[in-house]
Amino acid sequence: MKVIAVIPARYSSTRFAGKVLAKDTGKFLIQHTYERACLAKLPEKVIIAADDEKVVAAAREFGAECVLTSPDHQSGTDRIAEAVVKLADSGQRIADSGNREEIYAKRYTLNADDIVINLQGDEPEIDPDNIDFLARLLMDNPDCPMATLSADFQTAEQVADPNIVKVIIGRNKRAIYFSRAPIPYDREASGVGNVQQYLRHIGIYAYHKQFLLEITALHQTPLEKTEKLEQLRAIENGYPILVGKVEHTCDGIDTPQQYAEFVERCNGRAKQ
Repeated sequence: MKVIAVIPARYSSTRFAGKVLAKDTGKFLIQHTYERACLAKLPEKVIIAADDEKVVAAAREFGAECVLTSPDHQSGTDRIAEAVVKLADSGQRIADSGNREEIYAKRYTLNADDIVINLQGDEPEIDPDNIDFLARLLMDNPDCPMATLSADFQTAEQVADPNIVKVIIGRNKRAIYFSRAPIPYDREASGVGNVQQYLRHIGIYAYHKQFLLEITALHQTPLEKTEKLEQLRAIENGYPILVGKVEHTCDGIDTPQQYAEFVERCNGRAKQ
């Protein structure tokens, strides 16, 4: 069973435009994520799925394989599905900058049960071991079409933060629901109760290739649109999502302030 990692890179981010190409550390933000993904042992290939020619040009600059996808996708999952199809159909080709078919990657075909890891482009501090753990989780549970990760919260403020997604799971380790709201709601505490009863969702996914193509062929669902959480499309259509738990978490880069904090951490590590 083959495993590949695909990093959806959206240039036109609402809260931080062009963030994947921010370069205050001397490297593009997307480059940091790509290099972390390359440290994982199970994926045999790491590919960037871009929505803009500027991201393709940057990927070529640091030697990453990249596929230019439609700018109209509503989720990263939709974007990586297009990239997977294009890889199988085309292979390496450099076209004019105005051609939306630009590909800078070798031809690559996956079988139906092979695994695609969806790693967010703004996760420059992702633990490579988490990528391997997630891939192994799906490999060891072939009856489940999709898997993701979770971790404990550290503070009540994190639980209340709508930018940090929460997940509740059943005894079978399948997700019951994901939300930006504190779930479960603690009635006695009028909201957020004991921090230990909450699980933080980590936005990395694994899919069997055939399921990836099936789920992205479906329309966005009401809850997905409401919460702005792509994984709810699977939940609403009755597909199980296996949830593993890890110790190490990292915050994605959503705002200029978070990026400035990341740059500071990078500079601190460089001085050590």
